[in-house]
Amino acid sequence: MSTKKNTEIQRPPAEMLYADELKILAQEDAKEPRPEGWQLTPRSVIRFITGDKKSGLQSKFVGNRSFLERCVVALATSRGLMLIGEPGTAKSYLSELLAAAISGDSTLTIQGSGGTTEDNIRYSWNYAMLLAEGPSPRSLVPAPLYRGMQQGRIVRFEEITRCPLEIQDTLLSVLSDRVLAIPELPDDERMLFAKQGFNIIATANTRDRGVNEMSAALKRRFNFETVQAIRDINEEMELVQRETEKLFKRASIPVQISPDVVQVLVTAFHELRNAKTVEGQALEGMSTVMSTAEAISTGYAAGLHSYYYSTGTPTGDHLVHSLLGTALKDNPDDIKKLRHYFNHAVRGRKGKAWQEFYEAHKHLP
Repeated sequence: MSTKKNTEIQRPPAEMLYADELKILAQEDAKEPRPEGWQLTPRSVIRFITGDKKSGLQSKFVGNRSFLERCVVALATSRGLMLIGEPGTAKSYLSELLAAAISGDSTLTIQGSGGTTEDNIRYSWNYAMLLAEGPSPRSLVPAPLYRGMQQGRIVRFEEITRCPLEIQDTLLSVLSDRVLAIPELPDDERMLFAKQGFNIIATANTRDRGVNEMSAALKRRFNFETVQAIRDINEEMELVQRETEKLFKRASIPVQISPDVVQVLVTAFHELRNAKTVEGQALEGMSTVMSTAEAISTGYAAGLHSYYYSTGTPTGDHLVHSLLGTALKDNPDDIKKLRHYFNHAVRGRKGKAWQEFYEAHKHLP
């Protein structure tokens, strides 16, 4: 796809955004062994995700290498991969990167919700054609699971535990026997057998646990891996700096957040998330998820705020304005906790960025 068309898309999928990298990796390991149906070798999948400066590959995900290797190996087995973790730990992004590297297509996605039906997962019908011709492959409308099995690609099932139990269990026979029954079709077409390369990556939010608990039968058909929050604050700062710069560049906005302001942003999120300052002082934990993904969104919003309404240089004032929409949802107690954080953790810190951040807490409701 042309660069011009790429820039017109608000949020390009990973296979489009990193098409050049995927092409380089495919050429480098063209003769290397890999699971049948995979576009890259397992080793190259890891390189694509973690980056390789020598080859010009960007780092896209911060995580333990052994964890990533287990995820890749799981997708080469007869079981699916289940990514669980707190909101904002990049579970969906990791599943997208894995699908892009393995299948070259991350768009076969099912979004789990209380309204998800079997039609959204497997297939539905073109009823006008169904009435005119009867059940046939022409009148069948394939959904992501059907396409993934037919084409031998990875299917992503986002937030699977938000679906009712009977909808989740639609996957049981597919994961067990790698076959999808279509009883409406003639005998020679009523079974769709998955091609090599097909598998499922599901994600589940630990805060939703218990809403629609998975059946034991379905759990047995997945390898479970927990995506942890970034614990090294320096790695988190580097990630937030890099990702916000990418967002500004994509929006064609000449804004860059200074490292001092990024430090304030990431430290605040890190401390509020862990209910403890970097010095070890206990804090009251926020009910809102103060994730790295939310920190990136806050930094991006602060940059836009400064560009359109100020000098174009994000400061602590812009951070606080953007923080309000992230941290304060519907829990009144969070306002008190945020005020407590500013008065007891931020107030005495030195440095211009920290001082501006503290002074801007006057914007708190």
